[in-house]
Amino acid sequence: MTESPVKIFRCFVPAMVALVFILGAAAVAADKPEVPEINGMVGSCSANFTVTDTEKKPIYNAKIEVVIRYGFGGLHKSELQIGTNSEGKARVIGLPEKVKKPLEFRISSGPLSKTVLVNPTEKCDASVEVVLGAK
Repeated sequence: MTESPVKIFRCFVPAMVALVFILGAAAVAADKPEVPEINGMVGSCSANFTVTDTEKKPIYNAKIEVVIRYGFGGLHKSELQIGTNSEGKARVIGLPEKVKKPLEFRISSGPLSKTVLVNPTEKCDASVEVVLGAK
């Protein structure tokens, strides 16, 4: 016994609608740029940066630099540098849980720069918004 064309059509249309929905959702997820990440490998804390200009537009490839001193007497150090993505975002993970003084992150883009203090002892997973060009 063969199926009627109407019955086949009724099964085919919902399957096609579901496929289009899945492919559309995947395309939207693929458009979002990956957030660059660097690991200091000295702890479990992190700092998530968003860097914008004074008009709140994200700054691509803004440099974020930090020197992490650790170990007995701070004799060891790790120098990290990362650039932001097209959304002005970057993440630094592996920061120490306890520090004697806050970490100084230097954020720069062209002639603009700003220093931001992050204290992992007070807030282990920090979110930092930096506006370059503002006083």
